Amino acid sequence: MKNQYIIAALVFLCVQMAMAQFTLDGQFRPRTEYRNGFGSIIPDAADAGFAISTRARLNAKYESEAYQFYLSIQDVMVWGENRQILPDDQNDSFAVFEAWASINLGKGWSTKLGRQVISYDDQRIFGGLDWAQQGRNHDAGLLKYKKDKFMLDVGLAFSQDFDNPTGFQSVGTAYNTSGFFTYKTMQYLYAKQQWDKFSGSILALNNGFQNFDTEGAADGLSSLQTIGTHLSYKVGKFNAEANAFIQTGERQNEVKVGGAYLLGLELGYKASDKVSLGLGAEVISGNKADTADKTEAFFPLYGTNHKFNGFMDYFYVGNHANSVGLFDIHASAKFDLGKQSSLLVKVLNFSGEQELPSGEKSLGTEIDLVFAKKFNGYGLAIGYSQMFAADGMYELKGVTEDLAASSQNWAWVQLTIKPQFLNTKKE
Repeated sequence: MKNQYIIAALVFLCVQMAMAQFTLDGQFRPRTEYRNGFGSIIPDAADAGFAISTRARLNAKYESEAYQFYLSIQDVMVWGENRQILPDDQNDSFAVFEAWASINLGKGWSTKLGRQVISYDDQRIFGGLDWAQQGRNHDAGLLKYKKDKFMLDVGLAFSQDFDNPTGFQSVGTAYNTSGFFTYKTMQYLYAKQQWDKFSGSILALNNGFQNFDTEGAADGLSSLQTIGTHLSYKVGKFNAEANAFIQTGERQNEVKVGGAYLLGLELGYKASDKVSLGLGAEVISGNKADTADKTEAFFPLYGTNHKFNGFMDYFYVGNHANSVGLFDIHASAKFDLGKQSSLLVKVLNFSGEQELPSGEKSLGTEIDLVFAKKFNGYGLAIGYSQMFAADGMYELKGVTEDLAASSQNWAWVQLTIKPQFLNTKKE
């Protein structure tokens, strides 16, 4: 009888596999970095940082006509983080990066529930932050609609701390996790329409941040609204993208926000089969010194901020919130070097949108170089960045020029391997 059950189970699994698709793949991404002024001005008296980190992911996806299930587990390891023969993960980085199910509701409607990456357009407000070894995810529920070239997403999230053996606290919903615009609640609507050469999207986002009274008890939410559009146009060798967003409401701790905005324009031109050129500018509003009752500073929230405003992460990567804002004008050239290799050269000039206390606005110039090459089944990327700081940058970062290192730079090498272990898709 026992064998009959086993045979029946195997038959059932075979039928399921025949009717569905299962994939199992992974990612192995070690990266070496030399940090001599990455993220901020490094003092001359400080030593440069140097380390190797690795992201390892294992991804499984099951897909049928009725639903999809996706699970991604990852660990981010800094080489040497664990002492010899220690059984623990010293940085507690082993985690479920994504775990979601998408259910087909019919007639273009579906829902996607669970931990997931939310990424739209050029990733200015919502992005996966793939550069960071840990990435970025959200615990959310989405109601989705798609028909032809139109799509609509409605997203909802409600966050709670895990500090109870039953999974979460049985009394109250106070949310103690804060920082980096971590929200207690989130609601948004995203809609996008594509045409042959043009596409446009709108985003209306509300984030609720937990407030506490002077005795530490939960005391309502501060709600911040971010509303705007992304436009994209491409014809022949020319392409253009634009962002326009405003923010209003309240940040964490009931800080009122008014008149905050982000405007960006990127132009691209393919000069030849081997050369692509780019030119762009972005203005992000800063806080005005003469208004004490609110801030006019915009923050790009959950975007892939490493992609914008220089690879050295001097702005809006865990920093530069509620500061003088930014005016970033940049130019780039990408050269196809043949045999699946390329070289990106990018120059960015930074100024504050508002003046620093000294009256300075100029912050400096950054040069980014990235060489990338694809091999059979893996890729290698090598980067170098140099910051030429202006007087305002030293003031902004709180390091005087005479105490700063004579050179501010950053170099890195990254290997990426994405093995596919299993794929039952029928060709």
